[in-house]
This record gives sequence, C-alpha cells and structure tokens, in this order.
Amino acid sequence: MGVAGSFPSFAGRPPGPVMGRDEADRTLARLGAEHEAIETSLLALEEHAGRRLLEGAALAGATEERWASTKRSITLLWQYFDAYAGTLASAREIRSRRRYPGRSDLVALTGLLRGDGVTVPNHGAAGPGTALTGPARLSERLTLEEVVARMNDLYAGALDMVLSSDSVWSALPARIDLLAAELRRTGSLAHSVGVRPGQHPAGDDLESIAEELTALREQVISDPLAFWVPGPGSAAPGGGRPDTTRYDRAARALEEVRREIEAVLAVRQDAEQRLVQVRDLLSRANRTLAEARLARGEVLAKIAASEVPAVSGPTTVLQERLAAASAYRRHAQWSRLSPLLESLEREAEDELLRARESLTSVTEPLAVRAELRGRLDAYRAKVVRHGLAEEPLLVERYDAARRMLWSAPCDLRVAEQAVLRYQRAVTDLLTPRRPDGQDGQDGQVGQGETSS
Repeated sequence: MGVAGSFPSFAGRPPGPVMGRDEADRTLARLGAEHEAIETSLLALEEHAGRRLLEGAALAGATEERWASTKRSITLLWQYFDAYAGTLASAREIRSRRRYPGRSDLVALTGLLRGDGVTVPNHGAAGPGTALTGPARLSERLTLEEVVARMNDLYAGALDMVLSSDSVWSALPARIDLLAAELRRTGSLAHSVGVRPGQHPAGDDLESIAEELTALREQVISDPLAFWVPGPGSAAPGGGRPDTTRYDRAARALEEVRREIEAVLAVRQDAEQRLVQVRDLLSRANRTLAEARLARGEVLAKIAASEVPAVSGPTTVLQERLAAASAYRRHAQWSRLSPLLESLEREAEDELLRARESLTSVTEPLAVRAELRGRLDAYRAKVVRHGLAEEPLLVERYDAARRMLWSAPCDLRVAEQAVLRYQRAVTDLLTPRRPDGQDGQDGQVGQGETSS
C-alpha cells in the first residue's frame, strides 16, 4: 500500500488586514482540500503493511527504541490533525452563519485562518527521546501554517521509520529462506557422499552457515533497522537500502561448499578411471626408473671419468596412498577419496617427470658418446667421397678416435679431442691452397664443402 508524501504546505499569511468574503471563501476551499489530503496520508500510514508488522512484532535494539518514539509521533500527529480540523470546522461554522458575513465574522475568520489560534500539545513534551511528563508547559498556540509544518516533520520521521523497516522485511527474510532451502538441499547431497560435520571441513562449514542463517533471520525480524543503510544527505523518507553484507557472505560460503560437494560427486562418478590413470602414471614412472638404473650400470661400465648421478627406487609412499584411495572407493568414502585422489594425480605426474629427468641425466654420457661416434662417421664418409680414405694422417687419426670411442671404458674428454683432431685434419686436406701456400677464396669454398 502506498503512502502519500509530505502534506500540502499552508500558504496563508500572518494576521494583517481583515479578509474579504471572496478571500475567505478561497482560503476555506483550499484548506478543505488540504484537510482531505492530510487525512488521506494519515490513514494510509495507519494502514501501511510495515506499520502493522511493527505493531505486532517482538522488536529489539534500535528498532524497538525508534518504534516507541515513532508511536508517540503518530499519536501527536493525530492530535495536531484534530486541532487543525477543529479550527477549520470553527471557521466553516462562522462562514455558514450568513451569506454575506459582517465585519465581525470576517475578523473572526481572519483570526482563525491566519492567527495563532490553534492550541496543540507541546511538541517537546511528547517528542522523540523526551519523557511524556516533559516540560511544565504542555500546550502551545500555533497558526495553521505552523501546524502543517509540524505535521510534515512528524509524518516524514514516522514514514521513514515504517518504510525502512518494511524494506528490510520485504528483502531479507525471503532471501534468507531461499538460501536456507538451498542449504538443506546441499546438506542432503553432502550427507549422501559422506560429507558430515566433524568428519569433513565442508560438513563443518554447512553447519556454521546454518547457524548463521538462523541467527541472521531472527535478528532481521526483531531489529530490521540494524540492517538498514540510510541514503546520503537529506534523502526522502525510506531512502536507503537493506544491508545484505552478512547474507552475501553466507551465500558465498554456501557456493564454495556446493562446488566442493560437486567435486566429490564427480569423484564418485569417475573414481575408477582416475585411479587407473594414477596407477598407470606410477607404473610408467617405475619402469622409467628401472631403465635409468640399468642405464647407470651401463654408463659406469662403458664411460670413464664421468660423474653419474644415483637413481632412486620407486616411491612406496605413493603406492601406500594409492592403496588407501582404492580402499576409500570400495567403501564409498567419497569425501575422503576426493582430496586424496587430487593430490595423488598431481604427485604421480611429478613422479613420472622426475623419473624421466633422472633417465635423461643418467644417459647423458651415452648420448655424448653417440654424438661423437656419429660425427666421426660423418667425416669419415666425407673423406671417402673425396677419395682420401687412404691418406696416412687421416687413417691414423681416425683409428685413434675410433679406438677411444668403441673401447670400454671410454674417456669422453680424450675421445672428443681425438675426434676434433680428425676433423681438423680432414678440413685441412679438403681446403684448396693458393700457390703461395696461403688459403684464399677457393679455400673458403673448400671449407664450405667440408661442412656439407
């Protein structure tokens, strides 16, 4: 139900010249319309749903204090209105005595409509925060204009309190109830996968969220103004917004738990496949480590003067954790399996990577020897193409390098130097020389040929 805004302002003037008949009639007509508008606003305030809720609610805190003050203001409003209406009725009675009022009637009308002839309760005596026994002066005399101004102030304060409380009650309890329903659904799903308070952090979170929502709803119902953020500056009555900070925090926490429950459900659906993948990763890691250990023995036997890193054995901790994960799956302990399986997947991938790095590190000397052998054979093939296979220097250096590379243990540093000596000898023989014995442009071409 809508509630009207401020009452129409009184546009009368202070007592002065006696009003004429036409002026008096116009003033009475305007005041009659004003009276009806004020009465409509007051009745709308009385019937407002927020006001009825405030009347029947068990209030607390700031709302309880302000509602007590607002009720006094509403009572005072009606007293002012009755005084206003009484003065208007008196003026109408005087005007109705005769068609053409005499001077005495016009003087009386002028006094009522412009003068301070309206007796009302003292505003301070029943104002907010003041005891009803207040000052000794319990009444005061005001003009109709001043009465309307007082009513406007009282009405604005009462309307603001009613609208603010009603806005909070209209917004938060329904949203809290919807979130509580979602919490119950999530709790039921969590229970089905073994997520329970005291057994899983998500279960504890659900219990904590439930307690927060229960407390929040009780506080919103009893003290809605504690959850109201007024509008900036001199906002109109009801200007502002409900404070949803605690509700939003609970909603985010529930969303996080819901995502975790969905992850647990996903584990239930594909747990076996993921466990098989983990077993495969660990099996490949173990095979790679076994290959690295064999390669290390070969390197130690065939390569001399080389530091070969040690190779660790297969990890037993991951195998034990994998066995525990399989047991969780057999017993449908999905909430325990979910985090364990995620960590197993990461660690199994790390284990396979570590095994591959170990194999690469161990076999590096063999790779270096294979590269030197390939280089020696490539230069040997080039020598054969140029018909220099029987050149004594080349034969000597080739045989020396080959003995070093194909003997065990092989000293890679010495073998590399032997290969380099053979390369230089091949390059020197294949590079054309000038008549003066110095390399020329043709020599550059020859050198380019040897690198082909």
